[in-house]
Amino acid sequence: MTQHSSLKSSAGRRGQRRSVLKRMERLKILKQKQKRKNGDPVYGLPKVKPEG
Repeated sequence: MTQHSSLKSSAGRRGQRRSVLKRMERLKILKQKQKRKNGDPVYGLPKVKPEG
């Protein structure tokens, strides 16, 4: 069987940055901006735009 065309990676997407950050990446950025302290809950985090 062949792979569906929507699942194949295209050449144009290889260098593109992700528009969604993982939880740990968001926590790291919030700590750098001093908007989060250790002990704060990890749920309900504010939205953070990726750098770059």
